[in-house]
Amino acid sequence: MPHRSDRLAAKPGLLPTRAAASWHAARAASLPALTVALVVTAFALLWFGTLGLRHLLGPDEGRYAEIAREMLGSGDWVTIRYDGLKYFEKPPFHMWVTAVSYALFGIGDWQARLCVALAGAVGLGASMLATARWFGARAGLMAGLVLASAPMWNVAAHFNTLDMTLSGAMACVLASLLLAQHPAATPAARCRWMLACWAAMGVAVLTKGLVGVALPGLVLVLYTAVTRDLALWRRLHAPAGIALMLLVAVPWYWLVAQRNPEFLHFFFIHEHWQRYTSTVHARSGALWYFVPLLAGGFLPWLGLLPDMVRAVARRAGVAHPARTANLPRQPIQTFQPFQPALMAGLWAVTIFVFFSLSGSKLPGYIAPMFPGLAILAGAVLSHTAERTWARQLRAMLAVGAIGLLASPVIATLDANHTPNALYRSYAIWAALACALIMASAAAALWLLRRHGRMASVTGYAFGMLLAFSVALLGHEAIGRSASGIDLVAPIARVLRPGMPLYGVGMLDHTLPFYLRHPLTMVAQADELAFGAAQEPHKWLPTIDAFVDAWQHGPRAIALLSPQAFAELSARVPMHVIARDWRRVAVANFAFAGELQPRRLAPDFPAIP
Repeated sequence: MPHRSDRLAAKPGLLPTRAAASWHAARAASLPALTVALVVTAFALLWFGTLGLRHLLGPDEGRYAEIAREMLGSGDWVTIRYDGLKYFEKPPFHMWVTAVSYALFGIGDWQARLCVALAGAVGLGASMLATARWFGARAGLMAGLVLASAPMWNVAAHFNTLDMTLSGAMACVLASLLLAQHPAATPAARCRWMLACWAAMGVAVLTKGLVGVALPGLVLVLYTAVTRDLALWRRLHAPAGIALMLLVAVPWYWLVAQRNPEFLHFFFIHEHWQRYTSTVHARSGALWYFVPLLAGGFLPWLGLLPDMVRAVARRAGVAHPARTANLPRQPIQTFQPFQPALMAGLWAVTIFVFFSLSGSKLPGYIAPMFPGLAILAGAVLSHTAERTWARQLRAMLAVGAIGLLASPVIATLDANHTPNALYRSYAIWAALACALIMASAAAALWLLRRHGRMASVTGYAFGMLLAFSVALLGHEAIGRSASGIDLVAPIARVLRPGMPLYGVGMLDHTLPFYLRHPLTMVAQADELAFGAAQEPHKWLPTIDAFVDAWQHGPRAIALLSPQAFAELSARVPMHVIARDWRRVAVANFAFAGELQPRRLAPDFPAIP
């Protein structure tokens, strides 16, 4: 038999009354403190405890880890540099937090990922708070479980890129706006929450540029166009809020432009306008590029989407005008009650469409939409019938079984210049992840029968987080060699401070971080072309210039692709330090323990 709490929650109507909200709060408060503590501890251990169990991947993880390392080492927190060259593609907030993490805890993998893990956790907490305020404490808990177990959110929170740092800030923007617009909010509380909203936008602008204010602004315009609620704009505390946002974001922009006059054109024209309107960054994709990413990123909760759409259509959470005493007095006929479900839905849809229309696409771009989805999912789950939830669990059982049966296909791959042996190793982890998905759905069905829906959803969410964490951790089977960590020890024995470390035709994003030594680019500047143009003396633009420096310059080490090594070793002496399937590390001087290339050639074929 369904629990009485589930029968009450399953009644139709998504407009919680004060009595319902009080009941939800009481129900949440009645949960045993030990149970709550154990659940929170388990999620926190899995969330933060796995940060250092994988090596960094290129390009993003290694790039931002190294930028922060160079920032901390140089003491220059204004002019961003990567491999010693000016790097103005992104603002510095993410790198600032990472550099602080290094200063506090040392330089390493988990320290490099701490910023994104914290951003994901803060965004999750803010979304829970806003959901609980509008839809009840039970819905707030559900929203947190949904967001924590959504693959796009938890994977992004364990991958050192700016996407999750931006998403965490944007989640705070949405949550603060929702909290400020609640009809029971006092004028002082509304002001505080709106100032928090504007401050979060300032952090977003300081993380990834104008998108941090453009997207919330676009959502707000669309919301008022749909609802015709122009009075909302008078409740935004815009003068004080804009001043606060500018106070957070503008000082760095002003300082970096003062020190680097070339910054403004590159950052705002090349990195904003051209990135969005053209394919100049070679990251194009079809209009439906993000559809499979959305499906996979929200996979455990896809069955809720129809109910989430209905929640928006039925104006879920809208308060009755009789309970708007705390709003500024105005004629009742002009009053437009705020629609939290519509705001959350427009938030998700707007971000999805905005990036779908962009000329530059990467998977993490749509991560900021997931807090909006989680808020709607929490509102829906708080009243979903037991039978409906059981159907969702059975569907995930089938998805896990299909994934388990299909996992051997991974062992047949040989793509992206990655040896098949590495894919064979990862196939085992993928199969384990699918088995955990099945086990989690089965356990949730058992919990549903024995302990009710709240226990079932909690167990299911934790199982999904565990399954996708295992899938991510298992990628170390491929990522370890990609990171080059096995080359670090032999190179470090030969490399000395101040010795040139050349990247010949390749920008290695991870080895410089692990070696604590920046690259000097040769022949191909790659994404460092802007910095190389500003400081041409800091790189070698041709192979001939490299050959001359290699033969007549100081002792040096170079990183090359196997193909480039085969070509250049015929021209100049190269002493092999170490190599893997992606790169060969060589020195221009003899040293003890030198490898013999002819012995390694059969095991390490050149990869085109």
